[in-house]
Amino acid sequence: MRQPDIRKTVEMWIGGWTVSRGAAEPVDRPWGWTIDVGAPVGEVARHVLPEPTEADVRKLAETTTAPTTWLKLFAEDDTVRPWLGPQWRLDKPGFLMTAPLTPERPELPAGYTVTTWERGGVLRALVRTEAGHLAARGQAGLSADGRVAVPDQITTAPEFRRRGLGSVVMHTLRSAAYETGARTGVLVGTPAGQALYATLGWTTHAPMASLVLEPENPEA
Repeated sequence: MRQPDIRKTVEMWIGGWTVSRGAAEPVDRPWGWTIDVGAPVGEVARHVLPEPTEADVRKLAETTTAPTTWLKLFAEDDTVRPWLGPQWRLDKPGFLMTAPLTPERPELPAGYTVTTWERGGVLRALVRTEAGHLAARGQAGLSADGRVAVPDQITTAPEFRRRGLGSVVMHTLRSAAYETGARTGVLVGTPAGQALYATLGWTTHAPMASLVLEPENPEA
């Protein structure tokens, strides 16, 4: 369900996401924000529209020429897809979610250890086997005021999935963020992530459509 303060929630999300990814400060626009990302592969920049309109999206698309520029539109895929041409590829949907942060002591399955640390406003959690092999990991960017934490890049190695390690990472990050003073968690989850996070107390507020401008094919 879309909540009344969707713009504020999205602003909280990008505040922590930019810290997590080392991206530039968001630039305010009438329709949302522009963020320079500069990732070597996959994303030069993104435009984030918390309440996209057809007119805004079409105008933005017309003036966007750099390949691997993304549009993050908080609306259903079926709503926004007709607004853009075939050069914009629709990626998997996301879901804007929030949760209160609390001190937690996640139960770690036997045979694993978890390590946490913070550097540059980014909390990290690393789950390893007794032999030291990477099993799962994740991070969370803290907002400038320290009140919000944004979990990001939560992954479990394929051979260690379905053992509850993703939940361990999320609980660990939530607890670590609480200890720093954060009280609210905000994230955008994948469809699989949404299913997991819902069981951990996260509430879904809005869908997010993701579209990327693909490079032109000179041979086409």
